[in-house]
Amino acid sequence: MAEIGVAVIGFGLAGRVFHAPFVSAVPGLKLEAIVQRRGDEAAQAYPQSRILRSVEEALTDKAISLIAVGTPNETHYELAKQALLAGKHVVIDKPFAASSEQARELIALSGERGLVLAPFHNRRWDGDFKTVRRILASGELGRLATFESHFDRFRPLPREGTWKEAGNDANGMLFDLGPHLVDQALALFGAPEAITASVRRDRDATAIEDAFDITLHYPRLLAICRATMLAAEPAPRFLLHGTLGSFRKYGLDPQEPALVGGAKVPPIGDSREWLAEPESAWGTLVVAPNPAEPGKLNRTTVKTELGDYRDFYANVRNAVLGKASLDVKAEDGLKVIRLLELARQSSAEGRTLPFAL
Repeated sequence: MAEIGVAVIGFGLAGRVFHAPFVSAVPGLKLEAIVQRRGDEAAQAYPQSRILRSVEEALTDKAISLIAVGTPNETHYELAKQALLAGKHVVIDKPFAASSEQARELIALSGERGLVLAPFHNRRWDGDFKTVRRILASGELGRLATFESHFDRFRPLPREGTWKEAGNDANGMLFDLGPHLVDQALALFGAPEAITASVRRDRDATAIEDAFDITLHYPRLLAICRATMLAAEPAPRFLLHGTLGSFRKYGLDPQEPALVGGAKVPPIGDSREWLAEPESAWGTLVVAPNPAEPGKLNRTTVKTELGDYRDFYANVRNAVLGKASLDVKAEDGLKVIRLLELARQSSAEGRTLPFAL
């Protein structure tokens, strides 16, 4: 298999935890370079890769075919545009862009140049989400009526010295965690008919939107996406109610905390398993075998599927080689950004809005 040279731009949380480790673990991809303007953390972590001090070096490097943008949110559009103009395929960490107008421009540019443009909606490869997808496909819940997806944190005081707490329309919980939750809903149910949202600043002192409740309206189904920084006691990560039963799952996919703690991602094909969730974190399925007897319920602990962000980059590799279509298409990123824009508008105007691109 021909190797595809990859440059990861940025070595903060995104580059260090979500991009470089998984690029390195996918056969056919070569972590050719990391752009880190200052410091030597990237060189220590990846001595086999070249460390570049400017984006321009990566854009003019003929050994690099794919750029992964893992920089602060407000820079995503400009860096992705520069990479596409330089003839590089691009992966963009969430948010895909700061506006739907920017997203449309990037999609048009990638289409004109015949380049792969992939939003990094890696949470489709969370183990808990894969488990939810399997349960829905099985029909065990009957017709689904409500779907709730939470991403809760407890951070009552703003962190100092981080761009994530800086007032900017591309920052804040809506554009940080909103892309994950909304994309997962779209992956399950497609585009909604309408959206109702509350986007707020709940903490006593904050420069960003630090909480949101988004309801996506489908025929006979509500998909609710919620996030807050004031959850000392987190809600279930997923809570589903259907005509035959319910599914409840607590806790977050273990891949991010494992990597933050120093875990190494084994290459695809390695015999070491990546990354099983402990049984204590598995979800609970409660169903009524006979709806006419709703008091007689079967309660089952459901093993969590294996999550694996390597599969995202394996798919990107195949798309670059012309062997597969993207699992997460640029148009998916556009839909997410448009829904986040409508969420802000719905919240400001206090009304439900129809969804349209």
